[in-house]
Amino acid sequence: MRKLNRGDVLSLGRKASKLLFGLLTLALVFSTFSFGTYANGENTQNTKVIPLAEVFGDIELSSKKPTSVIVELEAESLVEAKHKGKKQTKAALKAERGKVISELNKAVKSADVNREYDHLFSGFSVELPGNEIIKLLAIPGVKAVYPNVHYTADVISAEEITAESFSPAMMDSAPFIGSDDAWDAGFTGEGVTVAVIDTGVDYTHPDLAHAFGDYKGYDFVDDDNDPQEGPGQYHGTHVAGTVAANGVIKGVAPDATLLGYRVLGPNGGTTEDVVAGIELAVQDGADIMNLSLGNSLNNPDWATSIALDWAMAEGVVAVTSNGNAGPNNWTVGSPGTSREAISVGATQLPYNVYSSTISTSEGVEYPTAKVMGFPSDEELLSLNEGEFEYVYVGLGYAENFEGKDLEGKIALISRGEFAFVDKATNAKNAGAIGAIIFNNIAGEHADVPGMAVPTIKTTLADGQKLLAELEAGNNKVSFDIEFDKAVGETMADFSSRGPVALTWMIKPDVSAPGVNIVSTFPGNSYAALQGTSMSSPHVAGAAALILEANPNWGTEDVKAALMNTAEDVIDPATGEVYPHNTQGAGSIRVLDAIETNTLVAPGSHSFGKFVKESGKQVEKSHFEIKNLSDVRKTYSFDVEFAGNPDGIKVMTSKNLKVNPGKSQKVNFNVQVDASKMEPGYYEGTILVSAGTETIKVPTILFVGEPDYPRVTGAFMENDGEGNYFVGAYLPGGAEVLEYDIYQLTPAGGIGGFVDTIGSFENAPTPYHEFVWDGTVQNGIVLPNGDWVMAVYVEKAGVTEYKAYLVTKN
Repeated sequence: MRKLNRGDVLSLGRKASKLLFGLLTLALVFSTFSFGTYANGENTQNTKVIPLAEVFGDIELSSKKPTSVIVELEAESLVEAKHKGKKQTKAALKAERGKVISELNKAVKSADVNREYDHLFSGFSVELPGNEIIKLLAIPGVKAVYPNVHYTADVISAEEITAESFSPAMMDSAPFIGSDDAWDAGFTGEGVTVAVIDTGVDYTHPDLAHAFGDYKGYDFVDDDNDPQEGPGQYHGTHVAGTVAANGVIKGVAPDATLLGYRVLGPNGGTTEDVVAGIELAVQDGADIMNLSLGNSLNNPDWATSIALDWAMAEGVVAVTSNGNAGPNNWTVGSPGTSREAISVGATQLPYNVYSSTISTSEGVEYPTAKVMGFPSDEELLSLNEGEFEYVYVGLGYAENFEGKDLEGKIALISRGEFAFVDKATNAKNAGAIGAIIFNNIAGEHADVPGMAVPTIKTTLADGQKLLAELEAGNNKVSFDIEFDKAVGETMADFSSRGPVALTWMIKPDVSAPGVNIVSTFPGNSYAALQGTSMSSPHVAGAAALILEANPNWGTEDVKAALMNTAEDVIDPATGEVYPHNTQGAGSIRVLDAIETNTLVAPGSHSFGKFVKESGKQVEKSHFEIKNLSDVRKTYSFDVEFAGNPDGIKVMTSKNLKVNPGKSQKVNFNVQVDASKMEPGYYEGTILVSAGTETIKVPTILFVGEPDYPRVTGAFMENDGEGNYFVGAYLPGGAEVLEYDIYQLTPAGGIGGFVDTIGSFENAPTPYHEFVWDGTVQNGIVLPNGDWVMAVYVEKAGVTEYKAYLVTKN
């Protein structure tokens, strides 16, 4: 047993949940299931083997509760069969699907089939008791079963802009990526159709009405032909505006045609509707689809990934957001983890840096005061105009402002428990014109561009001085803020990072602006939002311009053009280029992508992991070069790995001649002597050059077991018969695994240690589960209620100890 120490990493939510907090697991595979009779410990040879379909993901196979899953059939979808040169028809698929559903209804009387698929994905969605899924797996014709994953359309912050304060100049992200240069060159997205698979779209908005025809799409939430965004929703309208607004605001592709597919309601949506939306968008003739939605699963959401992969194969460019769980590695979420779709990270447009000093009473100094973030230069500098009263509001929850007058004042807030941007938004909503956020531990906290009100940060020590001043009756603060320097485009801290677990792929593929993006908002309004949800439609719009300019390009060509011509984003803190798994190939530049003379695909590559302790391991790969020019070109190659480690040797062609309009494959092998290298993550760049033209192809590899999270979630669930299913989600399994129970304090913290309820060795991936009788030391029954369950994991020399809030009931 290992008890929690002060430095341990905790992962506690504010509300109790009897399910996991890391959401989903990795692949769980059953290939066969054996029933047999045994006598005297020996097999009687009467064993009958019943083949079962594969099961993937987090599905409680022993639970009696209704469980929604996605079923994939062995019969190939229409698109898959076409691309494999096989014959398939809707009628044949319907008949095959009907056979399976008929057998399922015989085996499981309560099975309720919902959606049926045949175009990109062959199968259906169904709800049935979890412990009856084994009967589904045994039905002939079933290939695999996947979880029906929950998706949300998350943003980091949202601020509606009043007509009085709105200015078209706010919409500067489209010109930044070169959209206006593409417009000047004659490319506006005309003739290209973009599907917005989201929360619906307010197609009556004056900046969007031009983009919709008589047929506007489909609503899978309400199951009707009207994809109008639901009450209180705004995400899809904002996304659509970034793609194709053409009014007060101009989107990236202002003359593109839009289709809306509402797959997310007020509480999000699930795989069954997302897959249905993807299928219908392809059938409706979309050229591009944007999915600014996701979950926290760092692994392909298999059903959605299959649909997206075949959509790309069918010639529809699929663009997805990378997620808002940064800045740590391994935080990318599905469907940003898809192998083929273009996943997009978020950048902050260039901004100005200001120095700041604050003053209260004479003789009290605050040397750590710095500008943390602000909505505009003008609002920040307005703090210089006088002396302001400041009011302490604790952690800055909305309820902390209740009963306090913040109008025209400064909110003094403590760091902790939830996002900085939400604290600033709560301050703005309460009438504050600024905020000071002090740290809750020693040291300095991060800058956060795009705060809702001008925000100053201080250390804990200076925060305590401010509190002491309030106690002494000195409740006035003044500011002296001066311009310091300009900062170029930077990666947003919230933008999720790769790589993808198990495939080890670099993600995102590219990046685009996603901080304080002004776009359309329902009700003929506008709003500034931030998140990778805002970055993705920049790329979808860019793809529309690229396809108008190059109508014969395939999806891989569009993806390669965006990646090959992206610009490096520089970390101002180091002066170095951000890592590949932070920015992908870089920030997109539309006109460069349109006018490129060479395409290198794929635009990034991972060689995976090298785990031999002695000897050399070789991994082979290749990429394709397309010469788009009208002259023969000679390409040369160079590969640079950071630090030029001795244990890595790259073997590739020296020079390659490619005729105009032709393509050629290039072999690329890497040899790693792991015995000469420290375990870890190694970045490299493949340089493909022809004269003055150089294309950078990001590449990565791992020596030893990658540093992915060893535990991503835990759960405790009543089995209905007096026992509990307890388990943890283990991407790579565990050599040592322990479950500890702690008390939960009234304030939501961690109290005293209760007991270790399970200790195990060599637990397999993707998750571990055991049956617990609900008792702790000396056979005492643990009372029902909220508890902290801490999970200790050892794997490949790495240990993790994470705590989760669970409910015993």
